[in-house]
Amino acid sequence: MKWQNAIQDYKHYLKIERGLSKNSIDNYVFDILKLVTFLEDNSINSSPIVIDHETVQSFIYTVSKSLNARSQSRLISGLRSFFSYLVFEDYRKTNPLDRIESPKIGRKLPDTLSTQEIDALINAIDLTKVYNGISIGERNRAILETLYSCGLRVSELINLRVSDLFFEEGFIKVTGKGDKQRFVPIGANTQKYINIWKVERAKISINEESKDTLFLNHRGSQLTRAMIFTIIKDLAKLINLNKSISPHTFRHSFASHLLENGADLRAIQLMLGHESITTTEIYVHVDRSHLKNVLMQFHPRN
Repeated sequence: MKWQNAIQDYKHYLKIERGLSKNSIDNYVFDILKLVTFLEDNSINSSPIVIDHETVQSFIYTVSKSLNARSQSRLISGLRSFFSYLVFEDYRKTNPLDRIESPKIGRKLPDTLSTQEIDALINAIDLTKVYNGISIGERNRAILETLYSCGLRVSELINLRVSDLFFEEGFIKVTGKGDKQRFVPIGANTQKYINIWKVERAKISINEESKDTLFLNHRGSQLTRAMIFTIIKDLAKLINLNKSISPHTFRHSFASHLLENGADLRAIQLMLGHESITTTEIYVHVDRSHLKNVLMQFHPRN
């Protein structure tokens, strides 16, 4: 069918030309397939190639009942991108979302942890915890230290390789969104905990496909994203931390603490791997006192 070919072409466009990750591409396509399912469920004899404005509007109205404003905005933005692509590639003449506005959403400020809370989480790790003769506690400490000290996304953490560690130079090589690579500084303390884990890692019978993967489970396989979430949630419960946290909370805390201590916003952008500094600027809203400090320190009248 022609619309199925269009979706395949769009997936290639997202991967090759926009350099998006598999997760991002899957999310875009999932929304398109939801639209196709809506047409089928309502016996609407149409397809994304010929669908009109009113039908798209009806779909958005129906699915938006169960979505918050942020999710609605993401859905509309994704569909608008897809139909813009169809127009550009001459699959259709107009974009049916041109007259559909996204809901206005406020900028969500990220949750952060204090240095005391991060210390409490790391100190709560049971270093005596052993599976198959492997210290899982040492692994978990190295994981949390790396998340916080390097500001990594969870996907970047679980895909970190032993060959990505350049400790003599003081850097690690990180593969981020769209397979874009960057070098991130790593401190001596975090290097120490990773080296302790590497001693434990050497005791594992490692699966062939995970030979170069840094963080492994006791069976020698790569850790999942869900496992990192579980480790952090369990530690938060252990210290009675009354916050909803995730691996990303450590990344937010990394950026916020750097800014609080006077780091340059551009440097933080490079370390986080943000394409646009606009994304990094959200941390200025978390700590507005930084702006005052910059003014007092650098303005000639002060």
